[in-house]
Amino acid sequence: MSSRYKENSVCHIVDGFPITTAHFKRAKKSQNFKGEAGYGYCASKAETYYGFKGHLLVDSQGNITSFTFTKAAGSEREAVWELTKGIHSTLLLGDKGYLSASLKKDLRDEQNITLETPVRHNMTDPLPKEERTFLNKTRRLVETVIGQLTGQFNMNKVWARKSWTLVGRFSRKILAHGLGMLANVKLNNKQLQLEHVICV
Repeated sequence: MSSRYKENSVCHIVDGFPITTAHFKRAKKSQNFKGEAGYGYCASKAETYYGFKGHLLVDSQGNITSFTFTKAAGSEREAVWELTKGIHSTLLLGDKGYLSASLKKDLRDEQNITLETPVRHNMTDPLPKEERTFLNKTRRLVETVIGQLTGQFNMNKVWARKSWTLVGRFSRKILAHGLGMLANVKLNNKQLQLEHVICV
């Protein structure tokens, strides 16, 4: 591929996902995380939910490099700054939720991070079709990791009642994911095939 983006390029991928703390119908009466959680909209499920939004950063192998969470209506673009703290000179892939000329410029100027996102239908794509196809395929890696965190580790559901308990549970789940990745390296498996090493 005659491209500045190669298959061995160092990159990070960012995405967000909903974390529900109470059923929507019971949210108004819920005392859990009162003043901390909030209402948000999940586009992939086309539904409103109550809770938090998780913000995840992974590297090009699927290793989780950073995680934070905000109120459900929290801005994905603002969360990028916390996720990329201490990271410089890398390619950052995100979906259309991160499409912002000012964010792209600020990341480049402040941390030498190149942000690439899909473009809207009414925009001209500055990238060749082959590059765009490759980046879109690479970006889906973070969706795989989110699918594992929510499917195998139930990270999108909250049974905790206090923030410090919630942080502890999130930390353990992320650690378990990382240990599963490491175990697969030792076993010469593909890193993201967690079903070989983790039973839930």
